[in-house]
Amino acid sequence: MPHIAVARLWFEGNSFTPVPTPRSAFESREWGSGAGHLARYAGTATELGAVAAFLAERPDWRATVLPCIAAQPGGPMADEAIAAWREEVEAGLRAQRFDGVYLSLHGACVTESDPEADATTIARVRSLIGRGTPLVASFDFHANMAPEIAEWLDGASAYRTYPHIDMDAAGMRALHLLERAIGGAPRAQGFIAKRPMILHSFHMRHEAGPMAEVWAEAKAAETAPILDASIFGGFAWGDSPHAGPSAMVWAEDAGAARDVAERLADAIAARRDRFAVTLPDPVTALRQALNAPPGLVALLDPADNPLSGGIADTPEMLRTLVNAQLDVPAVFAFLHDPASVAAAQDAGVGAALTRHLGATITEAFGRPVITDVTVERLTDGRFVNEGPMERGAPVDLGATCVLRVGNLRIICTTLKESAVDPGFFTLHGIDLGTTRLLANKGKNHFRAAFKDRCVAIVECDAPGPAALDLHPLPWRHVPRDWLG
Repeated sequence: MPHIAVARLWFEGNSFTPVPTPRSAFESREWGSGAGHLARYAGTATELGAVAAFLAERPDWRATVLPCIAAQPGGPMADEAIAAWREEVEAGLRAQRFDGVYLSLHGACVTESDPEADATTIARVRSLIGRGTPLVASFDFHANMAPEIAEWLDGASAYRTYPHIDMDAAGMRALHLLERAIGGAPRAQGFIAKRPMILHSFHMRHEAGPMAEVWAEAKAAETAPILDASIFGGFAWGDSPHAGPSAMVWAEDAGAARDVAERLADAIAARRDRFAVTLPDPVTALRQALNAPPGLVALLDPADNPLSGGIADTPEMLRTLVNAQLDVPAVFAFLHDPASVAAAQDAGVGAALTRHLGATITEAFGRPVITDVTVERLTDGRFVNEGPMERGAPVDLGATCVLRVGNLRIICTTLKESAVDPGFFTLHGIDLGTTRLLANKGKNHFRAAFKDRCVAIVECDAPGPAALDLHPLPWRHVPRDWLG
């Protein structure tokens, strides 16, 4: 009866976000272990959902679920948080012998003191379990991959969609590679090829465009002796020595893995110019959105996208909406603003308040928006994702409120979780069928559930920790000539 260990650290660190991500951010989203934690994610479109499905199909297998933690992208992970997670995981690995180990990782984790924390984690686990125990991992497509990772693993795979609606599929591919290794097949040979550049992810969607073409090339390459061909766009705001795009290939033959990985990395680099993007300012973008055909139109602020490490606190898009005095039903999602939620709770539904909105964490991206509001709705902040992204996964926003300014509803939350699922809006009493403008701190992940609901999606360039212009940022590990 094969016995495997499972552990998870899913976190994407924005090196330029002004506040670190503490342990509490993980505890409010995911920090658990054991059979009960695995059962919580059974049937969900997540990596742990894949583990549950894998085990259900193999009743003679068993798994020990070591600490599994996740948080929304944000500033560098607190050293205390990753140390606590590693201590628990490593203690579990020392406690007994396993036939194999599966790690669910992001690949772009940066901490307060380590700009390549995922690679450090893999190296530590490999040192602990030895060369004889198979070790595999799954990664986010936006991982910043150190080439050495291929030397420490026995197999790996990555998401093949953006927006990421195949997290479970990536986990299942990694588990199949683990099954292969435990079954005694010759060791898979891995190779990671990188190119010295940083790319924006706007044009990395899987439906069409330059990265979709490379994904198709990778899929076509998966014939014997190739076992898995995965590509990575990298995370543009992760200041890591191994930032940027790469390709990872696993094969029965080392030379084949290297050749395909280099070819796929070249295919990404050859399309570099097609990943470039320009965006209008918020005022111009709002005008474009309101000129769209009748129906729901989205106005996105990618510079403060929580899934790029944004703080959900920058004020410029909200300022544009308030100043416009909109004459159509509109929603702004959202501000991470525990103080406004508390004030709304104290005042009650129907109360009139004057609030300073935005710039509660820092005024580096603009001054607060001062406006009179009416408290329209209060919630406990809990819902279940409708999907397709992370379908079935529970979400906890903490207490939330909806504030109204004329025709504009402003959603404020206690915890920072992105507004990319229809359940977010159902929770807040928002009827998207009667809404004209949906302003959202988001980017590509928003499209998974909303591209078919919107007649148009317009993105703007506003100040924020994931802003379009990378050159002014205080890079320490990425050479400036990589920025283009």
